[in-house]
Amino acid sequence: MSDHLATVSTIYSAFGKGDVPAILAHVADDVRWEDFADNSAHKARVPYLIKRTGKAGVGEFFKAVGAMKITEFQVLGLMAGGNKVVAEIAISVETPGGLMRDEELHLWTFDAAGKVSNFRHYVDTAKHIAAAKQA
Repeated sequence: MSDHLATVSTIYSAFGKGDVPAILAHVADDVRWEDFADNSAHKARVPYLIKRTGKAGVGEFFKAVGAMKITEFQVLGLMAGGNKVVAEIAISVETPGGLMRDEELHLWTFDAAGKVSNFRHYVDTAKHIAAAKQA
């Protein structure tokens, strides 16, 4: 079994450097990103919280995130069990309406090969929907 905590730490380190290819190296070809059956951020079409699939879809996610002015991104803690890792995150983003700060959980699921097979943000969707409308 791969060290999923180390993989997630490596992904966040690459994110901090803007190194999307390094992130994609840890993602399964058929990854499901933001794959919820029912989610208000999907319905509101928040650009960085819509459902995506495959590495190309994950690349589109990072393109949407790249358009944001992130002023704070902290990994507050990581927890692992089985094939899942949960990250507690603090994030602040400058929007036309002002600063939006959220505390999030990121759920990473890994396949048998140690690649990310599913990823979900658990966020205050009302904050993100309001911020997306101001953009």
